[in-house]
Amino acid sequence: MDDMNYPFGTSEEVEIEDKTSTSESDGNKASDREVIDKKLRQFFDGKIVRKDLTKHIKEGANVPIYVLEYLLGQYCNSDDDEIINKGVETVKSILSNNYVRPDEAQKVLLQLRQKGSHTVIDMITVSLNMKDDYYEAEFSNLGLTRIPISEEYPEAYDRLLCGGIWCIVQLEYGADDMDDFGIVDSEGEKIRSKKSKQKDATPISIRKLTPIQMPHVDMDGLKEGRKQFSKEEWLDILLRSTGMEPDELTYREKWLLLTRMIPLVENNFNLCELGPRSTGKSHLYKEISPNSILVSGGQTTVANLFYNMGRRTMGLVGLWDVVAFDEVAGINFKDKDGIQIMKDYMASGSFARGKEEKAASASMVFVGNINQSVDVLLKTSSLFDPFPPEMGTDTAFLDRMYCYNPGWEIPKFRPEHFTNDYGFITDYLAGFIRELRKDQYGDAIDKYFRLGKNLNQRDTIAVRRMVDGYLKLLYPDGEFTKEQVEEVLIISLEMRRRVKEQLKKLGGMEFYDVNFSYIDMEDMSEHFVSVPEQGGGKLIPEGMCNPGQVYTVSHGKSDMIGVFRLESQMLPGNGKFERTGLGSDRECKEAVDTAYNYLKANGNRISGAISTSNSDYIVNYQDLQGIGMTKDLALPTLIALCSIALKRPAQSSLVVLGDISISGTLMKVDNLASTLQVCADCGAKKVLIPAVSMVDYGTIPADLMTAFQIIPYSSAEDAVFKALEVE
Repeated sequence: MDDMNYPFGTSEEVEIEDKTSTSESDGNKASDREVIDKKLRQFFDGKIVRKDLTKHIKEGANVPIYVLEYLLGQYCNSDDDEIINKGVETVKSILSNNYVRPDEAQKVLLQLRQKGSHTVIDMITVSLNMKDDYYEAEFSNLGLTRIPISEEYPEAYDRLLCGGIWCIVQLEYGADDMDDFGIVDSEGEKIRSKKSKQKDATPISIRKLTPIQMPHVDMDGLKEGRKQFSKEEWLDILLRSTGMEPDELTYREKWLLLTRMIPLVENNFNLCELGPRSTGKSHLYKEISPNSILVSGGQTTVANLFYNMGRRTMGLVGLWDVVAFDEVAGINFKDKDGIQIMKDYMASGSFARGKEEKAASASMVFVGNINQSVDVLLKTSSLFDPFPPEMGTDTAFLDRMYCYNPGWEIPKFRPEHFTNDYGFITDYLAGFIRELRKDQYGDAIDKYFRLGKNLNQRDTIAVRRMVDGYLKLLYPDGEFTKEQVEEVLIISLEMRRRVKEQLKKLGGMEFYDVNFSYIDMEDMSEHFVSVPEQGGGKLIPEGMCNPGQVYTVSHGKSDMIGVFRLESQMLPGNGKFERTGLGSDRECKEAVDTAYNYLKANGNRISGAISTSNSDYIVNYQDLQGIGMTKDLALPTLIALCSIALKRPAQSSLVVLGDISISGTLMKVDNLASTLQVCADCGAKKVLIPAVSMVDYGTIPADLMTAFQIIPYSSAEDAVFKALEVE
């Protein structure tokens, strides 16, 4: 597939390419960076910062990046190394003298009292004191509460009322009059309380407050500036703005990191990313964006997350653009209806509390760690396995995930993965990203493409939302070509299909339609999109197996449908029968004994060459997906025994379905459609089915019926003949 249709290349391809032209590419990268830096200084002057400055100071100061870059943008906005070095020292001095560390709060208050005034950098939250009719501020690190503040500030910066923001605040100690709290408006006039006397009035007052946040973003300037860069250059700039170095990443890895930003530009977007540790899953939501909040794993409440009925206040979804849950394995609602309300919100962007329905626009992000390899997870459970059981097995909840970002493909971050180059000031990045939430580009695909018939309404919405997000991030000016839309559409279909593939594992035939595709309106050609991790590692190998080796698919102990392998050996002896791999399971052992007893009674009807008195038989049973051993083993065991006795292998890529009783009566296959779906997923090309199951053929989708050769059998002997191709 060419670059246009699959823009993300395999890791092997990238490695080969890198090795062949390392020195040449290093030179090109350096020159490309210079070109980008020059254009950034030309078109985004005052809105960029050198990220190595951020990184070096950040290591010694535990302040949010957007606070740090606000100061760096003020004092280090130059190409002159001397000015930059001087500016860095100034920023360090400001942070040292003015940033409030929680353990030094009392020391700062001492300085304030001694000097009479002091400037601090802290997280400020404002609330209305209804009783006394004035606004009061709370300082997060300083520990001050109920500090009177002029109403002009919460009116101008409403985020002060909604969870708080970081600010530079000039404080004064000791006011002239106790009835005015030392508060002045923008004209310098004193603001007086409606209550003349305050017995508990504090001597601390706020002289001036400056939010560390850009008051306005010039979107026209952004769109004009975007026109000066290519797609590749703009992608690199976005990644550098989040602190990453794109030159250390493959093209596909860049796209995966970009995917993390979609919830920031899309309202009510649900994203999941699970992967190894140290891949920066929560970094963006915690450090980079002041408009997102990271909820650490653990207990939460409906009141905190959605709506507090006692206080009549909105929860986190109404205050932030993105609510991200870290360590999803630990998510636990104290309220029984918590997950139900979350499902309602994820589906519609609204929820019911009390007598009212509330709406919000916050996107939901779920990040966590995968403790096993992806191959193991795909074989034994689902990619949603790390979620708590009430979420990870609830198909209705998981179906509301628009996107599953494959975190295992993102490399573990090393020092070289963090950039030393120019990127947007985090405030500016967060500002224009927030403004982009108002734009809509999701209908761009209608001009060139049509989605395939396997996408249901929820799939269609998810894909359109992703296309919208990618286009807004990469092409905020709204200018893109057909090829660029196709590139975005392909990865969007992949991200949604990953969710659907896991739903198929958990929910069976309800979610069988996973073959996502898009149709080119120009020539009406249909292109299918797959997910990389589903491609290889088929459980049922192609080609002939060894004699005595048989595969079967049926319900295991956990009631999930899985693949089981039987391997047999025959030795000279006196008719002993040994089975391994079954443990102490009585039902399984009885089923296996049924097969051997049936062979002893009816072996001559199959072949005179089969002897149960002069040979010993050993059969090993393997549960390939770890779902618990199946009890439907009589027929597969019979075929395995005959195969080793006659030294004839079973047909290539064959799966045996169904079972027999001691008298040879055929048993129907339970849940035939879902069983066949598992056969297809595991690589089967031929399926042996009992004739009594033919009544269920109407429940099987047509494309599934044609996926392999169906071989019906009418008796146990017929099943053996057809499995071994004996005439």
